[in-house]
Amino acid sequence: MSTPPVELVVLDMAGTTVLDDGLVERAASRALTEAGAADLDAALDYVRRTMGQSKIEVFRAVLPDEAAAQRANTVFEAAYAELVTAGHCAEVPGAAETIRALRGRGLKVALTTGFARPTQDAILAALGWRDLADLALTPADAGRGRPHPDLVLTAVLRLGVSDVRAVAVVGDTPSDVLSALRAGASLAVGVLTGAGVEAELTAAGATHVLDSVRDLPALLDQRQR
Repeated sequence: MSTPPVELVVLDMAGTTVLDDGLVERAASRALTEAGAADLDAALDYVRRTMGQSKIEVFRAVLPDEAAAQRANTVFEAAYAELVTAGHCAEVPGAAETIRALRGRGLKVALTTGFARPTQDAILAALGWRDLADLALTPADAGRGRPHPDLVLTAVLRLGVSDVRAVAVVGDTPSDVLSALRAGASLAVGVLTGAGVEAELTAAGATHVLDSVRDLPALLDQRQR
């Protein structure tokens, strides 16, 4: 059975379409310090290794109890939003243009994140992206964050995609790749503008690794031929 043409592109935000520039780590450091992490260096190393995953789940893994994890998550979201509204937020060069080009081809585009809704909204507002994509999702919208398939599958359902194989997922971390594969997407694309390196993305099962999301339209053209 042939693979259907792509109908939906699911794009990660921080590191894929939005420059991270160390903002996640800075916000996480403040959050973990205020939550009383016993070993801050080890906890931050775990944050780095799990980039792309739901932040509350990350804090649950490194802090002693639910109260501490919830405290860290609240502080993290506030700290990240503060950095964003202070002007420390920019798109990956060409990201908005790429999204417009994809939609101009008749494709649906969903933006996904491991952040909470208020933080995602702050990023979209700072970049003027509120109406850029067809859909913007957080783990709370889908049930579970990456590396689970929920974000991708929620986008499929909400946007009326005919087949999970008609989905291309793009992200900068192994968690993005795993989420794509577990959802059944035919394209699980890694990009090198964020936390992941090519070897990690390939080991996770990426179907392709691109320098940037800007290269995605050319990949889709190549796939169609």
